Amino acid sequence: MRGRDDELWVLARDERAAFAEDLERLSPEQWRHATLCGQWDVEEVVAHLVAAARTGRWAWLRSMVGARFRPDVHNRRRIEEHRGRTPAETLERFRAVVGSTTAASGHTPAYLGEVVVHAQDVRRPLGIARNPDVAALTPVAEFYAARDFAVESRTVGAGLRLAADDGPFASGDGPLVSGSTLALVMAMAGRAAYLDDLTGPGVAVLRDRLTPS
Repeated sequence: MRGRDDELWVLARDERAAFAEDLERLSPEQWRHATLCGQWDVEEVVAHLVAAARTGRWAWLRSMVGARFRPDVHNRRRIEEHRGRTPAETLERFRAVVGSTTAASGHTPAYLGEVVVHAQDVRRPLGIARNPDVAALTPVAEFYAARDFAVESRTVGAGLRLAADDGPFASGDGPLVSGSTLALVMAMAGRAAYLDDLTGPGVAVLRDRLTPS
């Protein structure tokens, strides 16, 4: 198990490093651009990733207790704590945690998922043409299909056959949803923007779940 976790942290490091390269090229206006992550702009997403990489189990618990177990309050406080005075300073803080293995729990695939999903939350709206490695996406897809954790990913994919057309990931039974591992991960993470990248009769079910009337 330890060896597997070590492999996942190496993948997380590589994905963070690739994301940092993308961030280096952003204009000041792009740092304020909307993302796929709710109301957060680009800098807030990056600050959130810094917070995640610096917050261990007990620090997370203290923060959640202080926020009365309201995740939105916890996240907002940690974003403000870890955001720099300027985007450049926030980027430097992110670079400093590229190799971090700090996490609030032992669910290492979830923390790899934090990196790959939030990087795409930024890249997709900005038109940055870089995707995570399938080797990094596959364990995230497997984890998301198996359980709800930070996102209700298992609930989103329940009763569907999810099958990647670019890697080994496949899970579940029911109407088929097929596409890239990235699109499946992002859909399970609740990002409706990726539904158009998927095919199969199960896509309509996903669309109803992710875009309620």
